[in-house]
Amino acid sequence: MTATTDGSTGATMPPRAAAASETVLTTPVAAGVQEAAAHAVRRATDFLLSQQDAEGWWKGDLETNVTMDAEDLLLRQFLGIPDEETTRAAALFIRGEQREDGTWATFYGGPGELSTTIEAYVALRLAGDAPDAPHMAKASAWVRARGGIAASRVFTRIWLALFGWWKWEDLPELPPELIWFPTWLPLNIYDFGCWARQTIVPLTIVSAKRPVRPAPFPLDELHTDPADPNPARPLAPATTWDGAFQRLDRALHAFRKVAPKRMRRAAMHTATRWIIERQENDGCWGGIQPPAVYSVIALHLMGYDLNHPVMRAGLESLDRFAVRREDGARMIEACQSPVWDTCLATIALADAGLPADHPQLVKAADWMLGEQIVRPGDWSVRRPGLPPGGWAFEFHNDNYPDIDDTAEVVLALRRVRHHDPERVDKAIGRGVRWNFGMQSKNGAWGAFDVDNTSPFPNRLPFCDFGEVIDPPSADVTAHVVEMLAVEGYSHDPRTRRGIEWLLAEQEPDGSWFGRWGVNYLYGTGSVVPALTAAGLPGSHPAIRRAVAWLESVQNDDGGWGEDLRSYHDARQWSGKGASTPSQTAWALMALLAAGERGSKAVERGVEWLAATQREDGSWDEPYFTGTGFPWDFSINYHLYRQVFPLTALGRYVHGEPFADKVRQEQPRAEAKGS
Repeated sequence: MTATTDGSTGATMPPRAAAASETVLTTPVAAGVQEAAAHAVRRATDFLLSQQDAEGWWKGDLETNVTMDAEDLLLRQFLGIPDEETTRAAALFIRGEQREDGTWATFYGGPGELSTTIEAYVALRLAGDAPDAPHMAKASAWVRARGGIAASRVFTRIWLALFGWWKWEDLPELPPELIWFPTWLPLNIYDFGCWARQTIVPLTIVSAKRPVRPAPFPLDELHTDPADPNPARPLAPATTWDGAFQRLDRALHAFRKVAPKRMRRAAMHTATRWIIERQENDGCWGGIQPPAVYSVIALHLMGYDLNHPVMRAGLESLDRFAVRREDGARMIEACQSPVWDTCLATIALADAGLPADHPQLVKAADWMLGEQIVRPGDWSVRRPGLPPGGWAFEFHNDNYPDIDDTAEVVLALRRVRHHDPERVDKAIGRGVRWNFGMQSKNGAWGAFDVDNTSPFPNRLPFCDFGEVIDPPSADVTAHVVEMLAVEGYSHDPRTRRGIEWLLAEQEPDGSWFGRWGVNYLYGTGSVVPALTAAGLPGSHPAIRRAVAWLESVQNDDGGWGEDLRSYHDARQWSGKGASTPSQTAWALMALLAAGERGSKAVERGVEWLAATQREDGSWDEPYFTGTGFPWDFSINYHLYRQVFPLTALGRYVHGEPFADKVRQEQPRAEAKGS
């Protein structure tokens, strides 16, 4: 194991050059699929056990794109605290991610992306790269050919406005008075998903203050016309939603000029208190990097100097998002995923046949039990009477536990024979009760909030990047339904409503959309095991349609893969892409749950996983199979390539998932009546 963050350990980031499909075939499959699978399970189990931290958790690197690294350098420049070593290491990583055409993409093998390329270019300028250097000239020419800075997204232009490279008056207005909107009023902060809410509140202060630091250099080379760097954007017709919100933004710009100063100051102070109240014990905000960055800027603008305890803790937390690579490069994680990785690793090892009382599983259970959140967070705004009991994704994020992690942690805990079963039952009871209470009115579950489905936030001119609301999704709902089934709630009316919603959401081709993983393979790989765990037979029409779809999109090499472009063009890309270990595993998990263990499709998929496994028991996967925002923000969870193949192969070797056996032998219903 190698150091990945300050004081933590994890798997080494694999070389970027080799794709999964290029892995050397190391396992002789001629000896039989079952034997090859069992051999792969043994090696994968040993490898995954070797990756556990001494405290009991697992955490793989969480790779996104270079905007995290670029914005880290811009933040340091804005605060006046750049340091040579950090800049050098960040620039080394950013240069290494540049494509041959001079651009930067947002996922492996993806196309160049304008805003990402602009931010990476500016970061390299901060690192001292000359604009006429070949790699820089190639990038700036590409940017100009696609409209320059004026065509970039709002968040990129905000960063540039901090240094006078863009005019604040040409950005959408974000009034700090938004913090006072009651929850019944459209566009109140709780209409936004928690990740957007945590970003927007500090940005209302930044937008009101409009700070400008001296620019260390001009950026004329990134404008199509340096003489007119801020061209006016055309207005959409007033009869359209876009046109209506554009005119609302113009009204807010006019209001800025007449807003009472005392009222505006009071709103900014309210926003400041809101930010500070949500700082986590380790100094971060929500366990994710973007809100932390903007919160630090906002508090600094409100007079908090860099030595203030709140600021010191915030800046120290940002350093913990850094991953040091063996070549000296420094990569910034947008987030860290220890709870998610640990529960998935526990499930994988248990389903692979590791004894339920294995010391490392018990240690993982102990760590997960200690991570349960027992105080209210922002979710309680919509559910004020609901007792807490969820789990979050990260090391420190007590304000925003999520429904998905809670369901999977319960599934993981049920696979472990713990020395204090009463403690486990009580924790699971709290988690089940909380998940039941977070059900949306349509019967399904979102990730963080209840009924976070307002149509208005996505219409704002400010919100031109990624999802800003948190509606229910098939993958989260499936994980909750599977957990409730294992806990003995298959026939509970609330569970049945979730099942009915899932059946109604099936696509015409038999697949399900994947909100938090790529994409239809993830959705289908989540839903089918949930439906069968809840009692639907493999002969059910919805299950048969899913099986037919999975068989139809299997690659010639026996694996499955899906490109992120399926979020843009489902007809062309749904279920299509280079085979990857994690996506192959999702397909196998669905097929095995549907009773297809002896099918040719399953055998070919198992053979592909066994054949592409590396000698040390791991798999390589440069492709991004995780989703932050569909298409806009993609994630390569470095542990996905280990936990999901092991889960699928373990279920192939050992038959039914361990969770199904628990459900059949000892249904539990501690949260009954919640």
